[in-house]
Amino acid sequence: MRIDLHTHSAVSDGTESPAELLATAQAAGLDVVALTDHDTTAGWSVAEAARPRGLTVVPGMEMSCRWFPDGTPPISVHLLAYLFDPTHPAFAAERARLRDERLERGERIVTALAADGYPVSWDRIVERSEGGVVGRPHIARALVDEGVVDSVDHAFLTLLNHRSPYYVPKIDTDVREGIALVRAAGGVPVFAHGLATKRGRVVGDAAVAAMAEAGLLGLEVDHPDHSEDERLHLRGLAADLDLIVTGSSDFHGTNKTTSIGACTTDPDQFEAILAAGTGSAPYRD
Repeated sequence: MRIDLHTHSAVSDGTESPAELLATAQAAGLDVVALTDHDTTAGWSVAEAARPRGLTVVPGMEMSCRWFPDGTPPISVHLLAYLFDPTHPAFAAERARLRDERLERGERIVTALAADGYPVSWDRIVERSEGGVVGRPHIARALVDEGVVDSVDHAFLTLLNHRSPYYVPKIDTDVREGIALVRAAGGVPVFAHGLATKRGRVVGDAAVAAMAEAGLLGLEVDHPDHSEDERLHLRGLAADLDLIVTGSSDFHGTNKTTSIGACTTDPDQFEAILAAGTGSAPYRD
């Protein structure tokens, strides 16, 4: 079986609709794909209705979180959540808060860019998102379309990176609180791309151990942004902490160059996720 447990559709910051993403997954020879848009479950019903026969779809989400180390600034971390109950009141309320944070942040960034003469319009960006959760990738795409930058990656390296004068931080969820919410909703929390040093600061092993103590169930080990040494280290850490090991592409359509299915999850680890998730079920034949 070929299993990819981390993908994004246009409902968040991918470029393909949920239906198009599932067609891409099937064409790539995947047997299982998880839809994990940022801070939203809006694509779940569309994915269930559009699922091609023979493809198993895991409903999930990628949650925006923070780790708060002693004496230093917080570190951005992402939590993958699988098979949770989307109607769980506390978790639904926190997802709504995160989406509002993204919208407010995005509008502030665009307002500042426009004030300095960059040809971007918040209303136009929201319109082109087609109801998705608007974030920095949508602003980056607008900057590409207007010829300001060469690519989405170029936008993030220049105008949208955390050192840019246009950068606006978000108030994300404390990751231990996020883990508790996912578990309370019957879901399976997995720490996403935890050693992707090319993205910026990362947490250490002690933080991952604290997350495990708080209820974390898995580590995303095989990821395009992890080096071989980083994967080896995470695999050993997962073994030490008795955590599920996953692999995935973090597919975003044309917003990133990584192909769907570039990294995959072993079937036995997928079965462990299925056994642990009680809030919802995969869509399958």
